[in-house]
Amino acid sequence: MSEPIRFYFRGQVQEIHGAAPTRTVLQHLREDLHCTGTKEGCAEGDCGACTVVVGSLNVHGQLEMKAVNACIQFAPTLDGKALFTVEDLQQPDGALHPVQQAMVECHGSQCGFCTPGFVMSLWGMYLDKDGQPAERKEVADCLSGNLCRCTGYRPIIDAAQRMTELPKVDFDRAALTQQLQALQREAGASYSARGQSFHAPRTLEELVALRAAHPKATLLAGSTDIGLWVTKQMRELGDIIYLGHVRALQSVERKDGMLEIGAGVSLNDAYAALCELYPSELGELWQRFASLPIRNAGTLGGNVANGSPIGDSMPWLIALGSEVVLQGPAGRRVLPLEAFYLDYQKKDLAADEFVAAVRVPLPRADVRFRTYKLAKRFDQDISAVCAAFAFTLDGDKVVDARIAYGGMAATPRRAPRAEASLTGLGWNEINLRVAMDLLQQDFAPLSDMRASSSYRMQTAQNLLRRFWLETRADAPLAADAVNAFACRA
Repeated sequence: MSEPIRFYFRGQVQEIHGAAPTRTVLQHLREDLHCTGTKEGCAEGDCGACTVVVGSLNVHGQLEMKAVNACIQFAPTLDGKALFTVEDLQQPDGALHPVQQAMVECHGSQCGFCTPGFVMSLWGMYLDKDGQPAERKEVADCLSGNLCRCTGYRPIIDAAQRMTELPKVDFDRAALTQQLQALQREAGASYSARGQSFHAPRTLEELVALRAAHPKATLLAGSTDIGLWVTKQMRELGDIIYLGHVRALQSVERKDGMLEIGAGVSLNDAYAALCELYPSELGELWQRFASLPIRNAGTLGGNVANGSPIGDSMPWLIALGSEVVLQGPAGRRVLPLEAFYLDYQKKDLAADEFVAAVRVPLPRADVRFRTYKLAKRFDQDISAVCAAFAFTLDGDKVVDARIAYGGMAATPRRAPRAEASLTGLGWNEINLRVAMDLLQQDFAPLSDMRASSSYRMQTAQNLLRRFWLETRADAPLAADAVNAFACRA
């Protein structure tokens, strides 16, 4: 039996009946609710004109407010949540919210098309910081998913600083929490319309049963990739199983010397936990991974299950020796992540299985670990090459070498010949050069719009050299020299 989608919007509970399960939040806003402040720019989660803020209760019952891209989120994912758009910011007396007023005072809008998205991203940060000033880096990260081609970004960044100087406007979290508590379902629900079904299980047992019953259904987590299948490729998804309400997939805990991250944990939350373990090694990658709205919606489990050869998580996960936990009717099985990827878009995953978790080894004193991302832009860009190195060293001797790359093959994978050439030998420039040369036997990268084959190979070699410069035993290299090698890469 189909149940309506229920969510809180503009002071009341809204219900969705009869809309296709792949109708986007943006389409529902503009065409059904006639709230046209939210704009469509790219329809692929890149430009930020469609940014909205979604409120939901986490596994602990606490309210979370996150900016996401409405253009690639499917409307049924709103069930049990609250939706906020630029129309919600006007105050009861008609005054502008400090975010909006600051944009006016700092001349942060010109044509205005991108402005609602910027306002909602800034409002999300305003809520997160409780109206307190943000660091310049925090502002840049907050706006990483919003593009403007009129004003440039200086006046918008000025507005981000100005908004906290204006009289504070409080947000009633307690009242919203009560509203959302009333919308929560005890068991899974199914919504059907136009020949498609959208299943939203609540427990792992429900998910296992649904997957076994619908092995051809599309598994949906953050919709940051699958959303584009609909908006750009016009694909019919058939039945959908949504993982976003399965509480068992949203935990992060330490087990047996590993950090186990449930497949439903958002990318932002996953990287926050990981950066507590590897702050200097993963901090920049966290900031450069897509944009904040994408990281708020996407999941680490989805990134791993997708298995893109240019995904930024897989190289460093493989280099560290991470594992993937698969779940199905027969129970759980655990694989080394590198064994999960068989070929381009082919994985060791049965039709009735799903990715349940990712297990990441905890830091060890004898392991030197680094990861590097090369792309045309600092923010929100797909890597031309992503490299990761995890070497177990005994003084200046390489006990174990793990070298992994993304963007160099049909799958993210290791460099076996280069690794073998280093294992058991000194970590010195002579052996380094041999390994760099052997990368040409390990990989035959393609040329595409992001980089040529020769560029990819040269940068892969240079990044291995950079790793040596940063980890060799005799002396740490000056920062300017390391940066010089990075630029050449």
